[in-house]
Formats: sequence, C-alpha cells, structure tokens
Amino acid sequence: MILLARTDPDAPKHRGITYFIVDMKSPGLTVRPLINAAGTHEFNEVFFEDVRIPRENIIGEENRGWYLAQTTLSFERSNIGSAIGARQTVEDIVKFAREHAGDGQSTLGHSSALRSELVERFVEAGVATMMSYKIVSMQAKEGVPPGHEASVAKLFTTELNQRIYRTGMHMLGLWGQLDGRNEAVAAPMRGRVKYMYLRSIANTIEGGTSEIQRNIIATRGLELPRA
Repeated sequence: MILLARTDPDAPKHRGITYFIVDMKSPGLTVRPLINAAGTHEFNEVFFEDVRIPRENIIGEENRGWYLAQTTLSFERSNIGSAIGARQTVEDIVKFAREHAGDGQSTLGHSSALRSELVERFVEAGVATMMSYKIVSMQAKEGVPPGHEASVAKLFTTELNQRIYRTGMHMLGLWGQLDGRNEAVAAPMRGRVKYMYLRSIANTIEGGTSEIQRNIIATRGLELPRA
C-alpha cells in the first residue's frame, strides 16, 4: 500500500511529506472493508496502531513525497483503460438494443430522443478514446508523465461513464432494475448496467473529485490565476 505521511511538521503544507510503501501484513495494521452503493467491496478503512515502517520502504526523497504523489495521481487519472471500457460499453448497449428491439427489454425503438442520446454517448466515447491515445503517445514518445492532460481525461471520462450508464438505464426501462447478482438469467446484460449506474457515482470522487480536476485544468492548463 502507498502511504503519504508527514515527516516534517514544521514544513509548509506540500513539503515535509514522505512517500512510503507499506507491507499490509505489518503488525498493528487493520483493514476494514467498505461496501459501496453497488453492494461490492473495492475500498477499505485502514487503521494504524504503532505500525513501524523500515527506512528502505521510502520511495524517492524524504520530505518530497507530495511531488511523487502528484506523478502517481497523474498516471492514475490518465484513465486509459476507462476510456476503452466506455467505448466497449456503448457498443455492447447498442448490440443489446438491436437484439432485443421487439421483446420489450429495450425502449430504444420507441424514442427518438433516446436514440439521439445514445448517439451522443457513442461520439463522446470516441473522444475519450482519442484523449487516451494522446496520453499514451506522451508517455511513450516524450517520456514525460501527463500533467493537466491527465485531469482533462479523468474529468471527461468519469463524467462520461455516469452519462453512459444513465442512458443505459433509460434504454432498459424497468428491466434495468433487475440485479444480475441475484437474477443473472433474466437481468439484461447480466445486470451490468444497473451495477455500473450505481458504481460510477464514485468515479467523479476517487482519484480526485471533478472540482479538483477543473481547478488543475484552469491553473496548469489554461494558466488562470487561482480563485
């Protein structure tokens, strides 16, 4: 586990922080699972009680961990996999709509507004994919971690995920309420749309909220003064 700990209490707020790797089997470390709105476990509360971390577990320079953490977050926020997943999800929703146009599981054929909404999601998923390609190119050719570009990708893709699954729920209507974990045979797309409709709420929080991403884009990308 990555741990950022203040190692110099007298340093300014972004200094005096050191970046550690923590062995999850360390004595005194307790993990308590957190169940999310979708009913699954992906995050934890972690408690430290007199946990000792050896000096060799320091990553980078002592008291300069914040800058390393920013680089770590930039790679996480690149959202390369999420963009590809968004595109695949839209294609899966379109395929489902075609295959179930006449059996009542898809409302797509009865709503021109919903068809337009799905087209918008398809175009947006293509934009997200192009953003990911740009970031991959930066990492591969220029050898530099993404800066505000990662925040652009993170902001767009995570909010897109929420729009995609909202569109999916609109398309499925009442069928979208079925839970794939309990009614796997009857639930459209094995309940994936309902699950991700709930799970995607956290996308705009984890890794830095959308508000934080907009501030980064404004100050580092557009070079606007801080509010």
